[in-house]
Amino acid sequence: ANSRVSITTQDILATSQRQQVLHHGYKCMSCCRIFPTLFSVKNHIQRSAQEGYSCKAYYRKLKVLLAECKAKEA
Repeated sequence: ANSRVSITTQDILATSQRQQVLHHGYKCMSCCRIFPTLFSVKNHIQRSAQEGYSCKAYYRKLKVLLAECKAKEA
């Protein structure tokens, strides 16, 4: 029997809240790379597939999960 751990919205939110605050840049929460400006991290997310990362997909899914969480709270 294959036992799989399911990751819930609360798991993802709890993990993201534990991340340390950076003082010298912005961290992509998907690939953990650090960028000097907010513009550069946004640019990275938009072009992540060209760089071999799936950061854009990660942020899209995270946005859906956050919306679901807010809807449950309301």
